[in-house]
Order: sequence, then structure tokens, then C-alpha cells
Amino acid sequence: MRLRSFVTAALAAVLAASALAPVTPAAAATADRWGFAYVKDPTVPVWTVLDTSRQWGSWKTAFPAAWADGVKLAPGRFQVRFPQVGASSRGVPHVTPVNRTGHYCEVVRWFQSGADEIVDVQCHKPGGTREDTPFTVLWTTSSGVLPAGTSHAYAQWGSGVVVQSYNSTGVVNTVGPLGVGQYLVRLPGVGLAGLLAGNVQVTAVQPNAGPRRCKVYSWNAVGTDVQVYVFCYNQAGALTNTDFALSYHRRRPVIGSLGPPSYFGYLGTAVGGPTNDNSALGVGANTVAPLAPAGRYLATFPQIGIKETHAQVVAQGAGSNYCHLTQPWTYTTNADVDVICFDNAGVVTPHRFLTTFTSRL
Repeated sequence: MRLRSFVTAALAAVLAASALAPVTPAAAATADRWGFAYVKDPTVPVWTVLDTSRQWGSWKTAFPAAWADGVKLAPGRFQVRFPQVGASSRGVPHVTPVNRTGHYCEVVRWFQSGADEIVDVQCHKPGGTREDTPFTVLWTTSSGVLPAGTSHAYAQWGSGVVVQSYNSTGVVNTVGPLGVGQYLVRLPGVGLAGLLAGNVQVTAVQPNAGPRRCKVYSWNAVGTDVQVYVFCYNQAGALTNTDFALSYHRRRPVIGSLGPPSYFGYLGTAVGGPTNDNSALGVGANTVAPLAPAGRYLATFPQIGIKETHAQVVAQGAGSNYCHLTQPWTYTTNADVDVICFDNAGVVTPHRFLTTFTSRL
């Protein structure tokens, strides 16, 4: 695939693509509302409180006794309810499967129900059949402009347009197609000048619940702008036009809020430098070690595995390979995040990835 041959021409079109107007400054430069959770049992037929050691949200300030819960709707279909933070379809969700079998998940939709926010998730086994799997899920919505030093941005692409976006610099994000299933996202001003830094997460969004996966093909710094090439695939491993949600964070957690959380980290296996950062120990402190079989990895985040915590993973690189969590992360003080990658047939295969971890503290 000769990506570079058409990037220059496509970029001009991308910069003119539809995007929401930049948000106006707000008094609180943090996520307005957010929640994260881990669905350990995706088969529960009634609303059931999710794992309380791996969930938290902004509702806890006003409603400390409330917990996120969830319910199975159909094979592979599960809804997660974050209480008292409903904000319609604003913000972006991410979902990461947790299994050794190659099952993958996408978001179908997210919406407000009463005072609550619901994230609707569909999962598939290799080949595309709908089937249950555990997964992690987060949702966050932000407004306001941040001072220099940290940054947060996101964009939702749907039906060929930018549905919504946020950029903590107040500048407009852009998204545009490069070819079938291929997209260029540009996040102005959020990075470091000429140096790739921070972390990106991408999740497929499929309103008809068909099998889809999206990943980071590559990403790079253009001045202080961050450019992300997003490639999306169907169950056959073919590039396919797909809606998606993408977010970026640098020197703050994936949810967008900071202080709290004050314990967080992220890493990318393709680049290093400030794409590997730890709020307690600084750049380069996190590690990745190969495990058996080839294609499984242990990412360790020292000194940030405190209280309720959360992890997300996305694959990076060419082809339809994908990555997610092998099992729930373990931690005392250090957090060990077990990552596994697959080819399109669901065979464990070495691949690069981006992962991010946060405590609620």
C-alpha cells in the first residue's frame, strides 16, 4: 500500500472536512463527566453491579454509593450504565476485549437514559459471529481549554462527517477519508513540537452491530499537531468504511481529567520516548516484556496501580491484526497489563500496540 503517495493531496481535503466549532473556555479544564468499568461476566440477564475494584466515575463525588452496572441484551450484546452522568450522545467511548480467544468488540451507540449514560457494546468471535466476551469500557466528555503542558482531544467520525470533537487547545480537529476504510485525523496543537508524545486510542462504532475493528495504522507529529492514520476492517480482514471514536491524551489520563486522577501511564511499543510516560516516575519508566506464546506481552506500569483502575489497548501497524487484554490486570503498587495480539483468523501473532492505564486517584 502506497500511503505516502496520496497523503499530501488527501490532507488538504481533510483539513477542510466537516468539524465542530472549537469549544469555548470553561472554568474547569477537565472532563465534564466520565466513567470506566470492567465487564467480568457478560452473560448476566438482569442489571448487575460490575466489578467494583475496576470501576469509577465522576458521579462518585455527588453519589458515592452508586455503582455502574450492566446487562446482556443478546449474544455478544451488552449495555453498561454509568449512573448520574447522562449527557446524551456527547463525548466518546472506548472498549477493549479481555480474552485469549481473539473475540473483539465495537461500540454500537451511547445515549442518555434518565440521569444515566448507557454504552451499548457488541462483541464477536473471529469470523464475525456474535458472541459474549469480557471487556473494559470507558466514556468521557470534555469542554474547556487547557493551559500548555498537558492536552486531551477526541473526535467521532460517523456517516462520512465529523459528528463531534473536542480539543483542549480550542482549535478544530479534522477527520477525512484517504481510501476505503482509511482515515486521517489531525489534532492541532496537542503534541510536542516535532516529537511524538502522548497516547492514542481508537474504537470502532457500528450502529448496525456488524463486525468491525479499527486500529492505528501509524501516527506522527507535524509541528505540535498530532496526525493519526486510522484503518478499519471487517470480519474478513478487508478494509471497510467504518464509524469510529478516537481520543488522545498527553500528560493526563485517558479520561481527560487530572488531579485526580494523578496516577496514570501509557506506552506505545513502536516509538518510545514520551509515548512511554508514567505520572509517578516520568518518561520511559513503563516496560514491556514478551510472554509465551509469541504475540503476548506484559506491560508494567510502576507505582500507579492504586485503588480502582482501568486499562485500554489498541493495535498499531499494518494489516488487520488486532490487540487487546489477555486477562484482568494485576497490581499491588505496580500494575501488570497483559496484552495479546491476533491475526484476522484469531491466531496469536506478534504485533505493535498502544496501551494506557489509570487509577481513579
